[in-house]
Amino acid sequence: MSIKGNTGRAMRSRRGSSKTASMALAATLALSSTGCAKIGEVMGMFKFKQANQAYVSQDYERAVGLYEETIKNDPNNAIVYFYLGNSYDNLYKPSEKGKPDNDLIMTKAVDNYATAVEKLDANDPTQSKIKALALQYLMAAYGPDKLDDPVKAEPVIIRLIQLDPAETANYFQLGKLYEDAGEYEAAEKVYLAAKDAKASDPNVYMQLAGYYSRQGRFDKTIEAYEGRAAQEPNNPEGFYTIATQYWDQAYRGAGVKEGDKKVYVDKGIKAIDHAIEIRPDYVEALVYKNLLLRLQANLETNPAKQQALIKEADSFRDKAEEIRKRKATGVGD
Repeated sequence: MSIKGNTGRAMRSRRGSSKTASMALAATLALSSTGCAKIGEVMGMFKFKQANQAYVSQDYERAVGLYEETIKNDPNNAIVYFYLGNSYDNLYKPSEKGKPDNDLIMTKAVDNYATAVEKLDANDPTQSKIKALALQYLMAAYGPDKLDDPVKAEPVIIRLIQLDPAETANYFQLGKLYEDAGEYEAAEKVYLAAKDAKASDPNVYMQLAGYYSRQGRFDKTIEAYEGRAAQEPNNPEGFYTIATQYWDQAYRGAGVKEGDKKVYVDKGIKAIDHAIEIRPDYVEALVYKNLLLRLQANLETNPAKQQALIKEADSFRDKAEEIRKRKATGVGD
């Protein structure tokens, strides 16, 4: 075998060894990198566990430090950002609103809530719940007790509605935000959207009625309360509420004509009779039947009919008092 042949084989052998060594080095670096990532995740999990223990113990200052260490070791753990934000939130003192250090705490809470919202997966059942919580706390952070920034609260509430269109509480929050800002047309649309989202829920009609009542729109208020009663035909409270509205408008309503007062009293009596029919011992309904009859008597021009109405009113007043005393003493229960 020639020296030249041996040299060629040696060179090829060295080139092969060099290539193998390079591949081994690359593999070692890759494994080392993966190992560091794994160690980081393990450290992150350890710190996360410690942070959660501090959080449960309401040691929020310690929890903040541990959650921040968790993020350094495992920045992809999206849930940590919510708990870090909430820990800052719990350290914030509303009584010290306006103090730079205290306000900075709430700013950090907001930043972490916002990060949680962006990182959490809405398609993951567990993460979806935390995402909704992050949005809710973020919305509260922009409330009057904290940052008092309704402009920034608006998109957060809209995202909450998009996340869960059936959750009517978010519609009410948005409606109230618009109402407080004087955007009454937008507010009405939101309250109506809540009704459309969950038409079988009596509370959406109560919220809508409350809005119309604050706007002084009596007809719409009654319409909403009637919608509530239609959803709960066996609940006397719905019909009782309608009756109280009619009495209040007939008794206190500014500029209400005499003829309209009589109509309101008649409708009020019809509603209260329905409530009493459902629950004969409904003391509050009996009291309002008494009040409606007295108001009807005041509107009556015939003295004989007037006295008859007052006598009937007395009977309902006495019956209400009798039931009240019986319930107080436990007799007949």
